Amino acid sequence: MESELAGSLTHYEWTVLITMALFVGMSKTGVYGLGMLAAPVLAGLFGGKVSAGLLLPMLSMADIFAVIYYNRHASWPHLWKLFPFAALGVIIAIWVGDVITDRTFKIMMAVFILGGIPVMIWRERMKNAMPLSGYGWSGFFGMTGGFSTMIGNTAGPIMSLYLLAMQLPKNVLIGTGAWFFLVINLFKTPFHIFVWETITPRSFTINLMMWPVILLGGYLGIRLVRIIPEKPFRWLVIGMTALASLRLFF
Repeated sequence: MESELAGSLTHYEWTVLITMALFVGMSKTGVYGLGMLAAPVLAGLFGGKVSAGLLLPMLSMADIFAVIYYNRHASWPHLWKLFPFAALGVIIAIWVGDVITDRTFKIMMAVFILGGIPVMIWRERMKNAMPLSGYGWSGFFGMTGGFSTMIGNTAGPIMSLYLLAMQLPKNVLIGTGAWFFLVINLFKTPFHIFVWETITPRSFTINLMMWPVILLGGYLGIRLVRIIPEKPFRWLVIGMTALASLRLFF
């Protein structure tokens, strides 16, 4: 990790980082899908594991913003069902990530992101869905979400599918998702520091420099969802995410 980020970043790398930090902030306050774009773009620039460690603190910062904004809207019964299985998925992913090459890591990231694209498309088209219930579904989505969030921070579509199927009210859905990702991202952080060593003093310094950008993104997200044509924009984001993910294969 240090060798990847120890030197001075180029103007292009700073531009990409700032743009992705802005997108992360916007994604947590209503501009759905933009956060998914950050994972493949940063992986293409810095490598799979390195990008996962670089992106995680930025996501956690944005999660804090989202939790503060939607704090009173959360379904804790759903969260308590998910957390144990998500933690198990994270542990499995730690072992997998430790035994594969960075090339394979990037391919796994691409597979998870591209696997989430149909979910994002289905989300755009879905009108009604039968609610899912029981620990079986919580276990499946929890483990899958935990594994995919450790392998490249790519659990967004998976958890969106689960929460949508719960038929929660809009604000409760957003608040439940915000709390889920904040708790799981904080749970993942020590493993990135001490096991994978992908969060270092150098990378975290860069993260702190992105904090104002993430806040700006959160503010812009709140403002933009009121004025931009949301449907065409989200389809554009889905297309950009798919292209950026396909690039990881090559």
